[in-house]
Amino acid sequence: MSGKPLRGLLLTPLTCSLTLLVYYLGSFIFVLLANACKFVFLFLFLFMGIILLLDSRVNNAGIEKVVENIQGSIPKVEWDYEGIHYFDNGPLSVQYLFVLDAMNFCFWPDKDLNYDHLALGLKAALQNDKSAFDADRLQKYTGPELRELLKWPRPLPLEDERVRLLHEVGFELERNFGGKASNLVELCGKSAAKLVALVTRHFAGFRDHSVYKGHQVFLYKRAQIFVADLWGAFKGQGYGEFYDIGSITMFADYVVPAVLEQLGVLKYSSRLANIIETNNEISSGSEEEVELRACSVYAVEKMRELIRIKSGKQVLSVELDLWLWSVGVQCPALQHHRTLSIYY
Repeated sequence: MSGKPLRGLLLTPLTCSLTLLVYYLGSFIFVLLANACKFVFLFLFLFMGIILLLDSRVNNAGIEKVVENIQGSIPKVEWDYEGIHYFDNGPLSVQYLFVLDAMNFCFWPDKDLNYDHLALGLKAALQNDKSAFDADRLQKYTGPELRELLKWPRPLPLEDERVRLLHEVGFELERNFGGKASNLVELCGKSAAKLVALVTRHFAGFRDHSVYKGHQVFLYKRAQIFVADLWGAFKGQGYGEFYDIGSITMFADYVVPAVLEQLGVLKYSSRLANIIETNNEISSGSEEEVELRACSVYAVEKMRELIRIKSGKQVLSVELDLWLWSVGVQCPALQHHRTLSIYY
């Protein structure tokens, strides 16, 4: 079967459809079948790997080179290495992280704004007023009030959507979880997959999925990063203890795909490369966007597997993502794709 460029990324049409169908059916099953999800996901992932032997979107040689260079051990990056997050080792930290991850998307339209501003702004707000994120108050914030909370001098990108999602979080927490995100976490039974399922079931703003060539595609970036933030903040204990943390994938955003491309792990067609280099937007839910994000998930899973084969070490996708993201945010000149989206 010969491959040809299809709307940006290099792939074969049959491979693309089969790959995304198998991978995301697996992801959907892994969310629904919480206790058995890890085994279902791994089985389907192995099957997906066989299919992808024909797919040129992900550069196997690039993956080999990265794994060889890190010699089986990724650089250790602590979760809050910059000291920008609120943490008191209790339920208020869970509330903070849920509010943070509800608004953790689309900073690039304002060149001066980034994730650190959001994390630090919310941290300061909570330190000044412990009731700032109470469920009833979350339902009442306006755009100007949110800006004041974050000490940001002008309208935020997608500000109306951020306010809407704050209202949704407050409403659903109050209606179903006694107003507390910690109650939501306690219901998952220490299962990362079940927590992702609970979040996406009750909070529509976390339902990060698209339709690709007639198949529904599930990525769930912000729902999964909430789990990862809990795991990192609580160091795998208490609210951050998950027996299946290995079922969480990387978080398909702007930064990590750009780093993977720089490392030679992802290959872009000349058309997609030109769109990114000229800072043109890629529509949310378009084939280019779905392919780019799906490639990133697969590439990181393949890196993880190759590290295990070559070194015998078990590395989590969460850990690989944190390392790749930390590399990316230290490179201001890194060019990433631009999509207006509430999901990342």
